[in-house]
Amino acid sequence: MNENILIVDDEKSIVTLLQYNLEKAGYVTDVAYDGLEAVQKAENNNYDFIILDLMLPGMDGMEVCKQLRIQQIETPVLMLTARDDEIDKILGLEMGADDYLTKPFSPKEVIARIKAILRRSKNTPAQSKQFVVGDITIYPERYEAEKDGEVLTFTRKEFELLHYLATHKGKVLSRDQLLSAVWDYDFVGDTRIVDVHVSHLREKIEPNTKKPIYIKTIRGLGYKMEDPV
Repeated sequence: MNENILIVDDEKSIVTLLQYNLEKAGYVTDVAYDGLEAVQKAENNNYDFIILDLMLPGMDGMEVCKQLRIQQIETPVLMLTARDDEIDKILGLEMGADDYLTKPFSPKEVIARIKAILRRSKNTPAQSKQFVVGDITIYPERYEAEKDGEVLTFTRKEFELLHYLATHKGKVLSRDQLLSAVWDYDFVGDTRIVDVHVSHLREKIEPNTKKPIYIKTIRGLGYKMEDPV
């Protein structure tokens, strides 16, 4: 079955460009031109993917993404930003977007990102094996972890990153390695997305984010997850 993609953008020229190229690539598309319509359509339809513009009338893309995640709609989201603003990118990821692209963009790059994100979402951790790192127990099937009896919840990408770090406990992993493994990019991407998600994980699992004991930064190399000493 062809994947069903919701395109959310108030610029009709962008919508037309995306629809043409996505349908040519074999996807089925639907459209929303403002944030409220996007939320309503996402609530009433089972989309496989959402392309979401940041600047929308009424309810902007950040709020749309936030509302979807609050309602536990975990459809992968690729956020489009009109300007190369680091704050916009970080906020988009914090609201639950899986990735972002800055306008203007190449339709080929959009399709490449969609394929990568969908591939990752279909190949999610399925094993029942639990992973224990220090006081943290990770449950792959539930996309959850427990620490000191408290259940920790994560976005899909946060959990996939945690899971990958845990399965490679004790090994130093570069940002490019993590980008390739968790986001499944077969090209050089913006490794800032890795740093943002590591920061989110630390906020949820570290007693002191300024002195992490679980996810260590190895200067000049990347990150390593290990049991606290």
